[in-house]
Amino acid sequence: MSKTLKIGVIGCGGIANGKHLPSLSQLSEVQLVAFCDIVEERAVKAAAEYGAPEAKVYTDYRELLKESDVDVIHVCTPNDSHAEITVASLESGRHVMCEKPMAKTAAQARQMLDAAKRTGKKLSIAYQNRFRSDSLYLKELCENGELGDIYLGKALALRRRAVPTWGVFLDEEKQGGGPLIDIGTHALDLTLWLMDNYEPKSVTGSVFHKLGNRANAANAFGPWDPEQFKVEDSAFGFITMKNGATIILESSWALNVVEFGEAKTLLCGTEGGADMTNGLRINGERLSRLYETKVDLDAGGVAFFEGKKETDATREARAWVEAILEDKEPLVKPEQALVVTEILEAIYESARTGKTVYFD
Repeated sequence: MSKTLKIGVIGCGGIANGKHLPSLSQLSEVQLVAFCDIVEERAVKAAAEYGAPEAKVYTDYRELLKESDVDVIHVCTPNDSHAEITVASLESGRHVMCEKPMAKTAAQARQMLDAAKRTGKKLSIAYQNRFRSDSLYLKELCENGELGDIYLGKALALRRRAVPTWGVFLDEEKQGGGPLIDIGTHALDLTLWLMDNYEPKSVTGSVFHKLGNRANAANAFGPWDPEQFKVEDSAFGFITMKNGATIILESSWALNVVEFGEAKTLLCGTEGGADMTNGLRINGERLSRLYETKVDLDAGGVAFFEGKKETDATREARAWVEAILEDKEPLVKPEQALVVTEILEAIYESARTGKTVYFD
């Protein structure tokens, strides 16, 4: 493979324009040469803003895969099409970065993983919160044993009132769910990764439809249409791992709380603890005294100078491109993302049946 990767983007909506295209366009090793969207105007606009001079526009991803000379596909479509497009892209000989969650269902996610193994092509899922500076710092602490045996995690993805009112976020058929599968997935991925624990034993879940039926509700993105609000507004999970560790997952787009935040985690281990609820804080015991340290991740030490800060999205894109060019494993492995989807599905199943879901 050449040192310049030709990339095609399937789905030119909000997440493509908000994250994938701006971050990829900053990398010299990349050329954006193909853009596909069922709404042609979106693909045309993205190609004009981010595309190479010879970039092509498509409205059918199958035509892109058949005609376009691309090395890598970025899948930025609704959840229900992740598996179909990813499998087809892998089988056409392309590496794939797919937006989170991995798929609408665990069965679809397994199809994606099987296709990656069968074709030998790289597959990664876009969990960019792993690439935040606080996440990377905490991961290093965990790997160095600073927290000891981590036996409790809280995965937090809570909004007071920030229901997305655009696209298909409120469509259960296309998305598979609401805040749990949208933002809860980020918090769960981050927590599992930091704990380095991907062996769930059981899951108990609760799902609520309490606020979505309200018209003219206060909301950061404007009032939602109760008739269109087909997904939950809050979901919670109690996850027990095979080694006895416990993870509590809290997710909501609309909850009556005054303290909220997304893609946050709280970890408790035998040697110390950490939380991201108010910056990154580390706590523990030293010389028979309790201590708490707030980690300053932005200290530059030079007055009147603002250095260039690489965003988590740009770090994600750079790490992904390097994984392909250097033929190494991506930071976000599809096997890990599959476990996230399996747990999310188990929370929905437990809430539906009123029973705990057990893993083999």
